[in-house]
Amino acid sequence: MTPFLRKLLGMNWMLVLLMYGLLIFGVFMIESAARHLPGGGQHFSELQKYWVLAGTVVFFGAALIDYRWIRWLGLPFYGVGIVLMLMAMVKGDAVHRLSFGGLSFQPVQLGISSGILLIAWLVHDLPKLHPWFGLPFVRVGLIGVLSAIPCLIAVKMGDMGSALVWMPVVVVALLIGGVPFRYLSFMALVGIAMLPLVYFVVLPNVSKRGPERIDLWLRMVQGREVDISGEAYAPHNVTMAVGKAGWKGVGWNAPAEKGSLQARRFIPWETAHNDFIFAVIAEELGFRGSLLLITAFALLLMQCLFVAFYSRDGLGRLLVCLVVALFFAHIFENIGMCVLLLPITGIPLPLISYSGTFVVICMFLLGLVQSVWVHRNALTESDEEEATA
Repeated sequence: MTPFLRKLLGMNWMLVLLMYGLLIFGVFMIESAARHLPGGGQHFSELQKYWVLAGTVVFFGAALIDYRWIRWLGLPFYGVGIVLMLMAMVKGDAVHRLSFGGLSFQPVQLGISSGILLIAWLVHDLPKLHPWFGLPFVRVGLIGVLSAIPCLIAVKMGDMGSALVWMPVVVVALLIGGVPFRYLSFMALVGIAMLPLVYFVVLPNVSKRGPERIDLWLRMVQGREVDISGEAYAPHNVTMAVGKAGWKGVGWNAPAEKGSLQARRFIPWETAHNDFIFAVIAEELGFRGSLLLITAFALLLMQCLFVAFYSRDGLGRLLVCLVVALFFAHIFENIGMCVLLLPITGIPLPLISYSGTFVVICMFLLGLVQSVWVHRNALTESDEEEATA
């Protein structure tokens, strides 16, 4: 049996099936969610299929190449991502997209994924160069700087959703990266103490939309009066769509006669296929459809943690755990804002939302997880040195 065939047959097929099940479900729901856009829902579902095909090539390429080779792409990808984010902040459109050769994308997602790869690589390998890099405060500083740069650029853009994603990623990087609990406790206390300063002083100076959305969310949670025809239009109608769905929902692509808020364009129709796709799923497929989706995501993340447990080294374990943190943050934020657990933030639902390049990035990250599994029995450099000694 050739090495290539051995790797292919040795893949974690449960992970593959869960990923493609979510992707197919996403294509199915995009057709309904994007029905009001120019070209109709079928046009956007067809485009999503092409992105999935491109992501398939990326997924299997990342899965079959040893992740210890892919780690070297962390630094150039991170540099390119930061440059593109700065370009989008200066020259991009209202949602900070860039266009090259007819291809439009948001570089903030590239900054997050490349940051994950770079953090995992440096935290694991730098201590091999000198013991000083293994000191807790050096690890904290390294993770803080590498995550702060893209996070602050995202905040400056006004993309609070992408900025908040970094919080669980950083926490997991510190936990898995070997930072002692006393450091984590101290940083948590300092962070809690600084929250009022960040909210009342820092945030209003870098983003006007952030404090406004948080204040609106707090007023809605407290049951205070809000303008549902103005600033509270989106959160009110999105949560109404989720809340009134019942067990079965109104049915896929249901017309207005069945009481569909999506058909009446009450769910913000320009972003229903992206930011608010969970509201469409909940309204049309009901509680059972929402529960099935959340269960599939839970199984996907648990399967990734299973892969991390069997990783051959700390690099693979840290890399997989950071991918899990990123996916969890996106899932929690996207679903949370649709049920009023969180303020409205513009953030896609992984593998489900129509998001073009983000689908490819998600499949690339899952390809890295698959690579950790496929190469779990391969000898590391230290193992080879011990074997030849």
